[in-house]
Formats: sequence, C-alpha cells, structure tokens
Amino acid sequence: MTSCDWFAPADVKTRKWVELEMQSINWEELDQYPLFENCDEMAGKQQQRLCFEKTLLDQFRRTLSGFEFVLDTTVRDTLYLDFLVTHEGELQVLDIEHHEKVADQIPEFEGVIVQSLKALPSPQPALKRGIPVSAKFRIPMIIETEENE
Repeated sequence: MTSCDWFAPADVKTRKWVELEMQSINWEELDQYPLFENCDEMAGKQQQRLCFEKTLLDQFRRTLSGFEFVLDTTVRDTLYLDFLVTHEGELQVLDIEHHEKVADQIPEFEGVIVQSLKALPSPQPALKRGIPVSAKFRIPMIIETEENE
C-alpha cells in the first residue's frame, strides 16, 4: 500500500497552503507606505517612504516656525516621535521621547507636535498584499536652540 496527498481532505491542503504562505510573508515590510495627496502612488516604495517622511517633517517645520520657544539653557538633542497610521488612515501619536530640559522649559511642546500631526490631511493607509494595514513609525526630531546674547 502507498499513500499520497491526492486523497487528503481539502481543508488540510488549504491549511498547509495557508501556513506556507504565512511563513513566506515578510511582516516587517510594507508593500506600500501611507500616502499623502502630494505623493505619487505609482512611485517606487523608497520614493513613497521619502515623500511620506518629507510631508511630515515639512508640516512640523511649518508649525514649529510659528512659535518662539525660549529656554534658559542651550539644548542640542534628538527627540523621537512614535506614531501610528491606522488601517483607516488616522494619525495617532503613540509617544514623544522627552528631553528633560525641553519638557521642563516648554511643557506645551508635546501639544504643539500632536496638533501639528492632527492638522495634516489623513493619508491613504499603508498596504500589505493590497489590504490596508496599520503601521508604526518613529521619526527623529533634532532640537537645537541658540543662546541669546
């Protein structure tokens, strides 16, 4: 007697195929980054990522240029903004890594950053295998103050 897979039930074959397919997916990588209106959907993945990041950073730059923060000491540091773009295209701030001097001297800094992010139009969500997915991002923000003389 011999046996073969031809007589295996369909659900067993399907389950094996799904398991193999799930193992082959790179869950750390997106097929398409979230896209704002000004980003080209047909561009390569690297260009999409750059457009997404540039749009965010331009928004922060515009917002922060409207404020004049005064600190008692000079600060040169990098803060990190962790945020989520949901599968519905909603932007949510998860965490802003604080620098002690900035947090003490500019308590409204986090609120300004959150409002700046909320002022952006909702992007198209990231895609994985053609399905909208939520994606986390971490953006570095360089904080550099000048000494007043």
